[in-house]
Formats: sequence, C-alpha cells, structure tokens
Amino acid sequence: MISTRNLKRRLPILPSFLMLALFMAGPIVWALYISLTNTSLTGTAAQDSQFIGLDNYLTMLGDPDFPNAVWLTVVFVVGSAIIGQNTLGLFLAIGFRSASKAIKKTTSALVMAAWMLPEIVVAFAAYVFFNTDGTLNQILLSLGVDPIAWLFEAPMLAIVLANIWRGTAFSLLVYMAALDDVPEEITEAARIDGASSSQHLFLVTLPIIKNSINTNLMLITLQTLSVFTLVYTMTRGGPSGKSTTLPVFAYDQAFRVADIGYGAAISVVMILIGVIFSVIYLRLLRSEGDKNE
Repeated sequence: MISTRNLKRRLPILPSFLMLALFMAGPIVWALYISLTNTSLTGTAAQDSQFIGLDNYLTMLGDPDFPNAVWLTVVFVVGSAIIGQNTLGLFLAIGFRSASKAIKKTTSALVMAAWMLPEIVVAFAAYVFFNTDGTLNQILLSLGVDPIAWLFEAPMLAIVLANIWRGTAFSLLVYMAALDDVPEEITEAARIDGASSSQHLFLVTLPIIKNSINTNLMLITLQTLSVFTLVYTMTRGGPSGKSTTLPVFAYDQAFRVADIGYGAAISVVMILIGVIFSVIYLRLLRSEGDKNE
C-alpha cells in the first residue's frame, strides 16, 4: 500500500506521467495494433481493416528490401552518429579549451547554425552542396578534380556527412560541459608526470567523462535512428534503394505502396532496435555507476 505521504510526493509528477503515457506510449501501442492488421490507404482494407496477426512481420522477413534497409540504417547510425558526431564533437570540445576566442566563436557559430536550423533547411542545403552541379563539385573542379555524382554514386556517404554536419553541435555541447567537470588538479598532475597529449586523453580525460560519453551515444543514436527528412529530401532512398534507411522504407510502404499495416510493422521494428540500443547504453551507464560506488 502507498502511504499518504508517498502519495503526496508522487502527485506532482502525475500530470507528466499521464502526458508521457498519452503522447508516447499511446502512439506506440497504436502502431503495434495497426501492424497486426491489413490497414491500407486504398481498397476495402481502407474502410474495413482486418486483424491478420503476424502476417506483416512474416512478409517483412521474406522481403528482400528489408535486410538492405536494416543494413543501411546501421551504416547510417554508426557512421554519422557513433563515429562521426560523437568523435567530432569530442575533439572540437577538446580543441576549444586551448583555441583562441576568434577561432572558438567562428567554429562554434558554424557548428551551432546547422543544429539550430530546421532539418528541412539543412536537407536542402546539403542537397545543393552534394548535387552534381553543386558547391562540392565546383570546388573539386577548381582543384582540377573531376566532379562526382555524389547523390547517385555515393548517396550513403553524402547523407552520413550531412547528418554529421547537422548533429555534431549536440555532442559538442555535451562534451564541453563534461570537460568543465574534469578536476584541474588531475590534469595538472598528469602534466607534471610527463603524460603526452594522447596519454592524457585516453588515460585521464576519457575515463573521467565516460558516463557523459555513454549518455551522449545513447541520445544521438536514438536521434539518428529516426532521421527521415534529411534522407528523403536528399535522395528519397535512391538510387535503387542505395540509401533507403528504415524510416524511409516505412514511409514508402505506408504511403507510396499504401500498405499502412506493413509500414507500421517496420516502425515497430525500428522501436525495438531503439530499445536494444538504449538497453545496451543503460547497462554501460549502470555498470560504471556501480564501479564508482
């Protein structure tokens, strides 16, 4: 039984809990239900959908395009978030500690601008940059290098680089705050002991901010997993499915093929992938917390 005192303590968070249940858990449960039906945008299933159990998931397992979408999603998340945004954000934060004010302000302004702009604006800017007649190819031509059709020959590389540019600012802010919490006396002691810059980074700084690294990785992984506008605007998943990540694949099946039930099933798989990543990162955070106790 919950005591009156504990009940009074929990009442202030009740509205927040109800909002989370309504706007987060509600859509997830609804998507799960729709994924078990043959709901469609057209035909008889649009008016009178039927419960079909796991048929959509069985169809997914036999769909040759599904493994490709999963693989491209993993490449996109690992390349642009776990390696790109995380690493670049960390080294920018480290570099800012010793950089001049002019360099720090200029670089941070460029990085923050991409993060603050709406995703659709960033997507169009990236499209113009990587287009066949775009900025990047004009730079290559001025250097005597033949232009490349980036969005056709290397679409995944283009959207990975675009997402790194857009999302690095978040990692930068996280690591700037984390580095401010590194005790100055430990840094000074490492210098006195003759530690090189790389030794100081890997043996002193990274172990101290390990929890911040795990937290940042979890957040940017989940953010990148759900990126749709950037990919769809730049390539629409093409050419020939070479950049069709799971969000784009789900959209195509739900709204272009008009199979809402199948699209919802793909969305449920995306949620499960996000849960798996979250569990891994939370376990890492918990294990680090237990070591520090």
